[in-house]
Amino acid sequence: MADIKKFEKTAKLIRYHILASTTEAGSGHPTSSLSATDLMTVLFFSGIFRFDADKPEHPNNDRLIFSKGHASPLFYALWCVAGKLTEKELMTMRKFSSPLEGHPTANFRYTEAATGSLGQGLSIGVGMALNAKFIDKLPYRTYVLLGDSEMSEGSQWEAMQIAAYYKLDNLVGIIDVNRLGQRGETMYGHDLKAYQKRISSFGWKTIVIDGHSFQEILIAFKKTLRSKNKPVMIIAGTKKGKGVSFLEDHDGWHGKTLNRDELNLALRELGTVDISVRGEISKPENLRPETKLPQKPQSIYYPDDKHVATRKAYGKALVRIFPQFPDMVVLDAEVSNSTFAGIFKEAYPERFFEMFIAEQNMVGTALGLSRRGKMPFISTFAAFFTRAFDQIRMCQYSDPNIKFSGSHAGVSIGEDGPSQMGLEDIAMFRSVLNSVVLYPSDAVSTEKLVEEAAKHPGIVYLRTTRKDTPILYKNNENFRIGGCKVLRKSDNDHITIIAAGITLHEALNAYSELLKEGIFVRVIDLYSIKPLDQATIHEAAQASKAIITVEDHFTEGGIGEAVKTALGAVAAPVYSLSVRKMPKSGKPGELLDYEEISANAIIKKAKEII
Repeated sequence: MADIKKFEKTAKLIRYHILASTTEAGSGHPTSSLSATDLMTVLFFSGIFRFDADKPEHPNNDRLIFSKGHASPLFYALWCVAGKLTEKELMTMRKFSSPLEGHPTANFRYTEAATGSLGQGLSIGVGMALNAKFIDKLPYRTYVLLGDSEMSEGSQWEAMQIAAYYKLDNLVGIIDVNRLGQRGETMYGHDLKAYQKRISSFGWKTIVIDGHSFQEILIAFKKTLRSKNKPVMIIAGTKKGKGVSFLEDHDGWHGKTLNRDELNLALRELGTVDISVRGEISKPENLRPETKLPQKPQSIYYPDDKHVATRKAYGKALVRIFPQFPDMVVLDAEVSNSTFAGIFKEAYPERFFEMFIAEQNMVGTALGLSRRGKMPFISTFAAFFTRAFDQIRMCQYSDPNIKFSGSHAGVSIGEDGPSQMGLEDIAMFRSVLNSVVLYPSDAVSTEKLVEEAAKHPGIVYLRTTRKDTPILYKNNENFRIGGCKVLRKSDNDHITIIAAGITLHEALNAYSELLKEGIFVRVIDLYSIKPLDQATIHEAAQASKAIITVEDHFTEGGIGEAVKTALGAVAAPVYSLSVRKMPKSGKPGELLDYEEISANAIIKKAKEII
């Protein structure tokens, strides 16, 4: 009974902070925060949640993700009551200089991952739970607060399937079923059985409770500790705006704050608030994962006369560099026999996770792993990353260290046709802040660039090709992020041809044919598309009369646009050969000719310019 009284006092103070801070900010989501206050009060301050608040990076801390990121006023209020924010700091919420942003980001040290674009938190939780169970082998648990509106997102069900598949009994979801979304009632309203029926069918243990009964909440969290081989979902019936009569369960208050008069009325209703109350969070055991020291990787070797697909070199490179980067983990979306991530799976099965055809969840899971100190390499067909772009762009706000590999890029994949052709991926990844975009053209450059990607902290995208391509480089050639290679050059170059990947080989073929006719062209391998080598591009523009860019990608956002941007005010005409016609099935050579990005098309364009 003493615990219940303490919970009541603590929850009242948290509600006070939620109302006061959102009114001060003039924006925010107080009602969405009030509905989950009782749930989070019990989790935080009952001894269930174990977290060393002085060491948020401690590897055995339990993790808490607010998937319903708009409930950030509750999140910040919890840490205020825990003694890690002052009331004055709390009143800076949503201000420009404050780390307490409208939706949680990594700027606030207790945020596990940036959320707010709904439907992503559970996938991030899956990554953290996988890390605890299979990699670090630590007993920490991951809790995810979910909103009922976001349960319409397909990514939630992707996450639920994979969590059950991997028997993540260290993962707990809490659905705040407050009935009201942004514009009215949610799909199932307060029908808790509808949620229970669906979620249990996915292999989860479900616990249905009154989300405002401290006793039921406490019992539910204690039950989660006893789950074996199943993730647990607490389905909590709550009222939006709980604690303030004119807000409680009333539509039209989503994302609206109280004015000063309304705040005074609400605070009178709350009654006496003890602002000296402090909640205590139990600390975890001081358990740490076994650490492995980096070892020197094996050297690479490819015979000069060999033809190897860059996607296969990617798989071989993962195996080769793993000893050097022991925090690596590899994920694939059920195409590892095509992306060749399966080579890594055979060598290190304990560090490979099959994510099946659920790319959104795969990206979210990778972020969860990254936030727990791992370095995920994730792969699928380049085209299929586009459906996960929301997850990819949200990663940038969580200080991620994730490497993406997209195979089967461009029309050169041939007969499979346009549904399998990655033609937007360069543009997509270039648009992500501080991302790196790499496009190797042979096996040696792929191996070297996979290693460079691992050394680079942050988001890196590596584009690979389906076709076997000739070896262009010696095994000891070096590649750096932000560089390029000038493969053909003279003092009399009429034109510079800039290409990467499959079209670089077309450019080299065109060079040979043009040389026979006394036409000198420079050929540059732009293997690093972002950042690119501006100095070399500028030099080429000054040394030749025109530039031709050639790419197996749509015009918008591709290599041509990257080169034009890099040249800036430099007065050099740039002609872009890219995919401009509706792609179709056919042989790779036919499609390169059809889209006018083949050697024949390059020769034709060069002669037109001259």
